[in-house]
Amino acid sequence: MNVIENYPLIKLNTFGIDVKAKYFTSINTVNELIEIKKSEKFKDHELLILGGGSNILFTKDFNGLVILNNIKGKEIVDQNDDSIILKIGAGENWHELVMYCVDNGWGGIENLSLIPGNTGTAPMQNIGAYGVEIKETFVELEALEISSGKIVKFSNSECEFGYRESVFKNKMKNKYIILNITLELNKNPILNINYGDVKAILETKKIETPTIKDVSNAIISIRQRKLPDPKKIGNSGSFFKNPIIDINLLKLIEGKYPNVVSYKINENKFKIAAGWMIEKAGWKGKKFNNFGVHENQALVLVNYGLANGKEIFNLSEKIILDIKEKFGITLEREVNII
Repeated sequence: MNVIENYPLIKLNTFGIDVKAKYFTSINTVNELIEIKKSEKFKDHELLILGGGSNILFTKDFNGLVILNNIKGKEIVDQNDDSIILKIGAGENWHELVMYCVDNGWGGIENLSLIPGNTGTAPMQNIGAYGVEIKETFVELEALEISSGKIVKFSNSECEFGYRESVFKNKMKNKYIILNITLELNKNPILNINYGDVKAILETKKIETPTIKDVSNAIISIRQRKLPDPKKIGNSGSFFKNPIIDINLLKLIEGKYPNVVSYKINENKFKIAAGWMIEKAGWKGKKFNNFGVHENQALVLVNYGLANGKEIFNLSEKIILDIKEKFGITLEREVNII
């Protein structure tokens, strides 16, 4: 077990924020994780588990122990003519997993192509895109309980999935370290191509009977067009959640903005596009020295080079206050603030 002091984290968070961890180590097996948890030296230190670093904004150095979860592996647990159950280590790259499944003809997560981060963090916020969420294929996960060192299983229902939410983001936050997840994928996939952008690309390419590979390629194309590559411009993808509002508030907003972008959830609840509100409020493409709001997607805050986390956090605060004033809606951040 190699623990490094004052370790730079700039390459381990997709915002590219230049901060340091007081202590840092990378673990490749469950036994290594258990070993470091038993260490007396670190038992009183704050703990942070990093995966792909894609859903985090550092506003300061981390005065504790950072563990990079690098547990790999893919295992077929069971299969039949219709489906396959796949167990995946938490340290596997999410997009590479999606490509692995697409290449094997296993459907269910192709709409989640090119989402940054690692597999272990995917259930934490119930990642979703283009009409699909991970909860739809999720079976269970195994996690290490930090206080006891025991390995515990969580079923789909026990994860309490919601919109960009799970039990691990609220009442169980910082209590467990996810080791692996298990998904059930479909060998006879039912495609979800209801989003307009996806349909448009398939129609442009004259693909009448798309495969999961076609859907994945379409979504990759959309994301590459709209979202900046974290390897080139620091960002964490969507910074804010799309808020859910009732029909009365939606009607008030429609009175002022007839072209409001919203999606019906039920008779009384609607999801309103946060990116549309931020753009309408004039923030899209705004640049402040070396940080700002991306020019192609107002949901994305970006670090153009040497910005610090406090600057980006303060920008998000200003956007939240402005949207509250203009629309009567309080935006919530998707990213974790450290």
